[in-house]
Amino acid sequence: MKISWLDLSDRIKYELQQREEEGNDVLVFRNEWNKIQNSELDESERKIILENLYKKIENYSFVVENEHNEPSEWDKIIQICNLKADSLPSFDAKIIDNKILGGWLGRSAGCLLGKPIEKIPRSGIKELLSSNNTWPIHDYLTGIGIPEPLQQKYPWNKHNGKESLKENIECMTEDDDMNYPMINLLVFEKYREEFVSENIMQTWMENLPLLSTFTAERVAYTNTLTGMVPPESALIRNPYREWIGAQIRADLWGWISPSQPYRAAEFAWRDARISHIRNGIYGEMFFASAIALAFRYNDVREIIMGSLNMIPPKSRFAAAINFVLSLPIENIKWEETVDLLYNEFGKYHWVHTLNNTALVVAALLSAKNDFENAICNVVMGGWDTDSNGATVGSIMGTMIGAKNLPHKWIDPLQNRIRSSLKGFDNSSLIELAKRTSAFAKYKSKN
Repeated sequence: MKISWLDLSDRIKYELQQREEEGNDVLVFRNEWNKIQNSELDESERKIILENLYKKIENYSFVVENEHNEPSEWDKIIQICNLKADSLPSFDAKIIDNKILGGWLGRSAGCLLGKPIEKIPRSGIKELLSSNNTWPIHDYLTGIGIPEPLQQKYPWNKHNGKESLKENIECMTEDDDMNYPMINLLVFEKYREEFVSENIMQTWMENLPLLSTFTAERVAYTNTLTGMVPPESALIRNPYREWIGAQIRADLWGWISPSQPYRAAEFAWRDARISHIRNGIYGEMFFASAIALAFRYNDVREIIMGSLNMIPPKSRFAAAINFVLSLPIENIKWEETVDLLYNEFGKYHWVHTLNNTALVVAALLSAKNDFENAICNVVMGGWDTDSNGATVGSIMGTMIGAKNLPHKWIDPLQNRIRSSLKGFDNSSLIELAKRTSAFAKYKSKN
């Protein structure tokens, strides 16, 4: 039985890609892998040969070209970024509650919008939606009017994609992008500020089914079951260690750290190191900080610039954001912006951290502080559509607050979310926001 993301052949394929991105020539190993793929060996022989190849790769002395500029350790990140602890801000409790609820609702709406078309390439999304005149996107997606041959060519996401179409929406459907803020809430409720990385993994094992995780999280989970602890759980046979998985776990840390990007980033680091290294860690740190700063600023550019201060300045992650900031996004058509992003980052897997971060930041800048523009633009950009919709929706929803979110996007959620997490199925989004607000740290003006 092949288990996605754990299959040995797939892991070798993506490990070679990861090593290539780090600056290595992997042609000899790739030729050997291709030879195995094209062989007519029986499954048992094939597994033995693949295992031997993986061991050769593990024992080879690879380089990491930019390693000294991309630390994974918190003390080194603090030093290289010259980070200082936050001062405790003052807020009216009603403002905090409104923004946290806005974050939960906005994240849900953005995720739900992108969910049906996850894994469909950008060109396919446009072809599919142009067929029923719903391109450019301006509402939840519908299958009504799409010819059957096109639906067969581009099938909806098998993980509740059909249930996320406008004509079928009853609530926020089950999604890993929504499971992680819930499970991190559970972590904080149990362990408070003293939580460590191992507490998070323990909570996963007690509440989160293994096959409800993907890519790096699935590998880290299985590594933990063999007795590994961070950072080994993120390093051993984990070719997805700089992919998007940690990035989608950022939100709770920002919501409970209003206007405190350092606190949010440090919590995010404790979480990310379970499954990721370097730029994979920075993804969670950056977006946790962005959500924290969405309590302070009413302009996305200020949020982005403030969050960038939390990231090693010579990292590939920072370079990706600076590339986006160099573009005349406000003065060109959105599709032209996306073309530029694909030219620069198209080499990465569709769920890598760097390309998706660039797309999220670009969508935020393009939207002129408009929630609908932001989530629609990022989903039209392709790649990880539901994760990116969720992240953009969370930042925008936190920034403008629940009271300013359009009913068109929020009412269909019906204040309900499905989940595979133990004890969370059919939760109320309002109640989740209240539970989150209970742990937001600030001085009350009330």
